[in-house]
Amino acid sequence: MGDKITLKLEKRELHGKKAAKLRRDGLTPGVIYGGDLEPVTVQGNAQEVAKVVNRAGKHTPVHLPGFKRNIAMIKSVDYDPTRHGRIRHVSFHAIKANEKVTAEVPIRLAGMGESEAEKAGLIILQSLDKVEIKALPANLPEALEVSIVELHESGDRVTVGDIALPEGVELVEHDTGRVDEDDEEAEKPSVTDLVVATVYEPSALAAANEAAAGDATDESEVESENGAEETQSNTGASEEAAEKAE
Repeated sequence: MGDKITLKLEKRELHGKKAAKLRRDGLTPGVIYGGDLEPVTVQGNAQEVAKVVNRAGKHTPVHLPGFKRNIAMIKSVDYDPTRHGRIRHVSFHAIKANEKVTAEVPIRLAGMGESEAEKAGLIILQSLDKVEIKALPANLPEALEVSIVELHESGDRVTVGDIALPEGVELVEHDTGRVDEDDEEAEKPSVTDLVVATVYEPSALAAANEAAAGDATDESEVESENGAEETQSNTGASEEAAEKAE
């Protein structure tokens, strides 16, 4: 894990629709909850909150000095649909330093530009950019890396199983179904089988992109008919969620 991320928060008095005043004053409302902890409503400097959200995401612990449970993960972030990037509310889930937590961390490709495949003019496309892991808060990595240096030809790939996990970190398995549902003896695929990146011929990739663009054009005609109505509906739902969270 990298440097400790710290965010200074204060308990807040304004709730519900009154929280709008906090935002006008440059503050972002939030809540801390989790386990046997009574939910605590908080507020923090809007710029500092935004910095921490961007840096920590939902995979890095945030230290909240001054609170009974002072280590938490960002659980949800509500953004203002009318003002790009403005955070309306943040929920923190308090955790214990000695208990493992589950988090979704980014996957980074190591060795870009160094593989024989790239040197031969082939393209490496990443298809999985995050994976769920479990670890103690102090052992949670900011990201996991997988090397693509050994990729040589079209069809070569790297999977989650190729990732070298740091000590104390384990993958979280999910039920991804059977390869053949009619074969009761068939083994269920593991998370380690998930493909992270694959090598493609540029011509094959271009053809696939053209086909996808054609499908998108057809779908856009339907979306344009209902776009305004859906936007209005989504905005209303977002505002309702924020009011409930506050």
